[in-house]
Amino acid sequence: MSMAKAMRGLVVMIALAGMLALSGAANAQVAIGISVGFAPPEIPVYEQPICPGEGYLWTPGYWAWDDDDGDYYWVPGTWVLAPEPGYLWTPGYWGWGGSGFFFHEGYWGPVIGFYGGINYGFGYFGRGYEGGRWERGHFFYNTTVNRVNVTEIHNVYNTRVDVRNETRVSYNGGNGGINVRASSREEAAARERHIGAVGAQHEHVQAARGNRELRASENHGRPPIAATSRPGAFSGGGVVAARSGGNYNPPPNRGGGNANRNDRSPNAGGRPENNASRTDRPPVHSSDVPTHSRSDRPPSTGNPKVDQKYQQQQDKMYAKQQQEHQKLQQKQDQEHQRATQQRANDARQQQMEQRHQQQTQQLEQRHQQQQQKIEQRQQPRQQAPPRQSESKPRKP
Repeated sequence: MSMAKAMRGLVVMIALAGMLALSGAANAQVAIGISVGFAPPEIPVYEQPICPGEGYLWTPGYWAWDDDDGDYYWVPGTWVLAPEPGYLWTPGYWGWGGSGFFFHEGYWGPVIGFYGGINYGFGYFGRGYEGGRWERGHFFYNTTVNRVNVTEIHNVYNTRVDVRNETRVSYNGGNGGINVRASSREEAAARERHIGAVGAQHEHVQAARGNRELRASENHGRPPIAATSRPGAFSGGGVVAARSGGNYNPPPNRGGGNANRNDRSPNAGGRPENNASRTDRPPVHSSDVPTHSRSDRPPSTGNPKVDQKYQQQQDKMYAKQQQEHQKLQQKQDQEHQRATQQRANDARQQQMEQRHQQQTQQLEQRHQQQQQKIEQRQQPRQQAPPRQSESKPRKP
C-alpha cells in the first residue's frame, strides 16, 4: 500500500468522523474525493450496440481517472439491467471545482437528476432522459435514440427528439466547460433516496481500468472499445469502436501517479458546485457506499507462503465486509419501509436519516481500520541489528 493511498484513506476517515457532528445540518454537504488538474477528453463518437434484452437500460460511456497512472481511461457505454422496475440511471460527470476537476458519481433512482449538461448521446442529451420510460413495470424503449431488436422486444415507441446541445465537451464549468446549472427539479431528484452503481457496473469499470488500450494516453481520445452490449464483455460481436475521438491535451508534466491531482474537496467548507448529488457527499446509507474491492497490488514479501496467506486474509475480510454491508442495507431498507407505511413526520424521518448516516460511517471507519491493520501486518518487519559483544579491558 503506497503512502499516498494510506494518507487518502486517513483523510476520508477523518472527514467522515467530522461529518457525524454535522449530519443534521443543511449545509453539511462537503464532497470528498480526488480532483484532477486537467480536463478529460471530449466524448468520442460511437454507435450504440443492440439492446441484449428487455429490462436493460443504457448507461453511457465516460472518462474515468486512474490515480496510479495519472491518466484518464474510457469506461465503455453498456447495457445494464435496472436494479428494480421504475429506476433510471443518472450518469456521472466531471465538474470544475475551483482548483481542479472533480467527478460526481452516477446513481439509480426514480427520477433523472443533474449530470452536468453533458451530451452523452442515446437519450442523454444534457437534460433528463429521452431514451425510454417505465410503464406498468416494463421499460418502453424510444427507438429513435436506441438500437432495439423490435422482433424480440415489443415495448417500444418512436418519438423524435430535438437535440440542441451538439457539443461533445465532457465536463461542466471551468474554462471551456458546459455552462449549465441544475434545475430545481434536478436538485429535488438529487435529494431523493438513490441506489449506487450495481455490482456489474463496478466490475465493468475495473475491467476498463485494467485495459491499456482504453487509456487516453494510448488512444488519444478515440477508444477502440467505445461501447459493449453487456458489462465487462470487451470482445465479440457486441463490441463497438469509436468512429472519431476527442481532443486530448494533457499538460507536459502529466503522469507519474500524483502529479495532477489534489486530495481535497472542491469548494471545501461550502456548497459543492453544480449542486452535486448525495452520492458525492459522505454516505448516508449502506447502499451509497461503493462495493469494496480487493487489493489489486498486494505487497510482496518474497515468501510465496506468506503472500498466499495474506491474500486469503484479504479474501476473507472482503467477504465479511460485503456481508456486513448487505446486512446493514437490509436493516435500513426495512426501517425506510416502516417509516413510509407509518407515514412518519419530517422530524422522525430526519432522526432516522441521521441514525443511518452514523451507522454507515461507523461501519466504513471500521472497515478502513481493518484494511490498514491487515496491510501493516504484511509489511516486512525490520530486524534489529545484531548486538556487538563488548570486550572488557584487560587488567594491567
